[in-house]
Amino acid sequence: MQNNIKFLVGIILFCVLKFSYAQEVSNKEQITQLENQKMLVQNEEKALLKEAIEAINVRLDTNEISQEEASALKSAAAEKHALNIENRLAIIDNRIALLERNETVTQDTGANLDGLVIEIGKNKDSDTYDTGSIYVGPKTKKKPRVYDKRTTSDLVFAIGFNNAIIEGQSLNDSPYKIGGSGFVELGWAWKTRVFENSNAVRFKYGLSVQWNKLDIKDNLYFAEENDVVTLEEYPLNLSKSKFRTTNLVVPLHFEFGPSKKIERDDYFRYSTYKKFKFGIGGYGGVVLQSLQKLKYDENGSKQKDKFKNYNTNNFVYGLSSYVSWGNVGIYAKYDLSTIFKDQAIDQNNISLGLRFDMD
Repeated sequence: MQNNIKFLVGIILFCVLKFSYAQEVSNKEQITQLENQKMLVQNEEKALLKEAIEAINVRLDTNEISQEEASALKSAAAEKHALNIENRLAIIDNRIALLERNETVTQDTGANLDGLVIEIGKNKDSDTYDTGSIYVGPKTKKKPRVYDKRTTSDLVFAIGFNNAIIEGQSLNDSPYKIGGSGFVELGWAWKTRVFENSNAVRFKYGLSVQWNKLDIKDNLYFAEENDVVTLEEYPLNLSKSKFRTTNLVVPLHFEFGPSKKIERDDYFRYSTYKKFKFGIGGYGGVVLQSLQKLKYDENGSKQKDKFKNYNTNNFVYGLSSYVSWGNVGIYAKYDLSTIFKDQAIDQNNISLGLRFDMD
C-alpha cells in the first residue's frame, strides 16, 4: 500500500514539475523571435502602404480625385505607415529589454510575446484592410490567411416580374396581370474557380427559396375538381385573386467574365468588382406549398379565403441566366416543369427581374 502511495506521489510530483517547466520560456529564444519580428513589421507596413497607394491610384484613374489630392493622400499614407513602423518597433524593443532584465518569463506575466500580436490596419476577422482598426491579442484568435481561396460565397437576392407561358397563348393574352404578378428569390451561393490559373470561368451553386406569384385578372380564380385545376369565373366580384408557389431549389450556373488579379506577399485573390459577368445554367428542387388568396365582398361584408396545396407538380426545374455589372444584374428564369399536373393546357412559370449578388 505504501509503495502504491509513493508511486502515486511520484507521478504527481513529476507532472507538477513538468508543468512548471513547460510554463517557463527561454528568454534567448523569445529575444530571437522578437528580433525576427522587426523585419516582419517593416515588410507588413510596406505591403499595407503599397495597398493604400494602389487604392489611391484607382480613385485617380476613375477621376474621383485630382492629381494634387492623390499626391497629398500618398504623402499622408507614407507618413502614417512610417510612424506605424516606428511605434511597433519601439514596442518590440521594450519587450526585448524586459526579457533581458529577467532570467525567465512565465506565460502569465504578460511579457511573453510569442502568443501575442499587434497589428495596425488589419481586420482580425477577415482579409480586408481597415485603416482605422488596431488588433492586439493572441495569435490563436487570428484566422490564418488562405493563400489561394478558390471558393467564395455570397448572399443572392432577386426580385421582379412573374407570369406564365400558356400553351397556345401569347403573353399579351395572359390571364395574369403583368404589374401585379411578381417573384422573389433569396438564397446563399458558393462560387468556385474552375481553372487553377484563371478566373475566366466560375461554377456557381447554392440553395435558394423562390416565391412565384400570379395576380389573376377578369374575376377568375383557380378551381380544382378531380385533380384538374382550371381557371373559372368567380360567382361574386373579386377584389383580389392571387396564386403563389413556394419552391426550394438548388441553382447551378457557369459564370463567365473578366476579373482583376490582386497579388500580395502571402496571398492572392481574383476580384470581379465592377466587372462584367454572364451566368447561364438552371435549377431544380421541390415545391413546398401552393396557395391561393381570394378577397371579395358578400352582403356588404368583406371576406377573405385561402386555399392551400393545389394539384401542383411536386418538383420544379428550369433554365436561368443573368447578365451583371459588379453585384447587380438582369435575371431571367423559366420553369421547364409545368405549374400543375395532368393539365389539358400546360402552363410554365417565367420570370424577369433584377439580381443582387452581395459578396
